[in-house]
Amino acid sequence: MKDMATEVSATLMIILLCWILLTIADAAVGGLLKLMFGIPFRKVFVWGLLSLLLPPLAIGYGALIERNCFRVNEVRISFENLPKGFDGYRIVHISDIHARSFAGRERHLARAIDKINGLNPDIAVFTGDLITLSPDELDSLAPILGRIQTKTFSVLGNHDYSIYSNSSAQARQAHLEDLISREKALGWDLLLDEHRIISKDADSIAVIGVQNTSPSRHFPSKGDLKKASKGTNGMFRIVLSHDPMHWENEILGQDYPLTLSGHTHAMQLSLLGWSPSRLLFDQYRGLYTRSGQSIYVNPGFGETIFPARIGVRPEITVITLTR
Repeated sequence: MKDMATEVSATLMIILLCWILLTIADAAVGGLLKLMFGIPFRKVFVWGLLSLLLPPLAIGYGALIERNCFRVNEVRISFENLPKGFDGYRIVHISDIHARSFAGRERHLARAIDKINGLNPDIAVFTGDLITLSPDELDSLAPILGRIQTKTFSVLGNHDYSIYSNSSAQARQAHLEDLISREKALGWDLLLDEHRIISKDADSIAVIGVQNTSPSRHFPSKGDLKKASKGTNGMFRIVLSHDPMHWENEILGQDYPLTLSGHTHAMQLSLLGWSPSRLLFDQYRGLYTRSGQSIYVNPGFGETIFPARIGVRPEITVITLTR
């Protein structure tokens, strides 16, 4: 509850600071329009103040309503080389739970897990950032997350290495080992530069999971795709990799038909279909296909920076593979 109160306080401080800066800008614009066009200052300033109510109202809506409205998004992706036995295979893809953001909101997470179970997928995959700062965020959530009824494969994201906590390198390593232990205790199959073969009838596919891999120096890059893929040449391969930048940096152009990622959250903000996330990521939300290869970027479950989602609902993606 203390962490939640801190997040709320930080959000309110950000809103207040922005409101003060925008009020100053409003006054400046009002003065400028009066000088240039003779428009009454009071009229411009009052209408400007009224418009400044929109950001806090939007954040309030995003914090109290939209981040608790889980969206099920059905996506069909076709591949010429998909084995016959996997035509119609259904994968639930979730990402970026950020357990800290569900403190005090456990019932909403429980509702999302119930939705996943109701979809009856063949497998589920989680593409990283189970925590925000430390593994103890999972204390109250583990019983809920452990209720996913289908086989679940997972990988680590940048936050899972506890690099944002004020801890020593030794403590961060201990946190990582603790998280790995907790994640496996959920019944999830955590892939640390490993792969698993899934067989159906006479056919097989490979699910390849890499640790966080990013071209950005701001994020840890620990993954080894070659090691994770060893022995899977010639198979239909699905890569789980937290950061979508890994797709263009290493995966694209090789024999990996499908990649599933998260990380971006689509900045938790989208206005009339436009998100500032597209300024940072070429692939920031949804499905992208190039030269026969596809990547799906899930916008995540939880939040960081500010506890709200505006125009970006938390998503449960259902991917159906077709020939």
